[in-house]
Amino acid sequence: MALVVAISLVGALVQWLLAHWWVLLIIGAVATALGVLWVQQTRQRAEWARARAQALRLGLAEIDGLDHKAFEFAVRDLMRRDGCQAERLGGAGDDACDVRAVDPAGRVCAIQCKHRRDGIRGSAVGVGVLQQVNGTARQVHGADIAVVLTNGRFTSKAIPWGREHRIHLVDRRLLGEWTAGSRRLWDLLDRIPPPRRPTALS
Repeated sequence: MALVVAISLVGALVQWLLAHWWVLLIIGAVATALGVLWVQQTRQRAEWARARAQALRLGLAEIDGLDHKAFEFAVRDLMRRDGCQAERLGGAGDDACDVRAVDPAGRVCAIQCKHRRDGIRGSAVGVGVLQQVNGTARQVHGADIAVVLTNGRFTSKAIPWGREHRIHLVDRRLLGEWTAGSRRLWDLLDRIPPPRRPTALS
């Protein structure tokens, strides 16, 4: 009985709509308008997100106030600001890569982050960290650019060791210049490999 009633109601509704076809036009117009509005709002939200990312600026005092996990997320967001596809890998089993990014030229960048709560007064990053990165950045993460980044400093032995093994060291001074937003990270590094693919600037 319920099925018969439902079929009857549907049939009556179809007949009514056929007799009043202009209602379908109104419904279609409203649905189209709502669809256009949804697309526009989605695009606008994406543009706002890009604008916020491009405007990202961090001072060293802000960075010092982060914990190690928030520091890794900040580095990821800064790489995204510079036009990279970036993800945070930090945590157990990250194989000495906290942030992995692909720049607009297709180069893969493996970044190991070392946050020091006391900044420049904290313990210096030594050769041991660089050795870990050297063993995994290219072999495991496929990196073209291997980076160890800290809001502190490096030991006197780490600096030449990094240069010899093509590990880029970003200390507090260089980090501050990058996070201020005036230049992209790879523009601040020496001996960067050539692009993997053409870019608008090449």
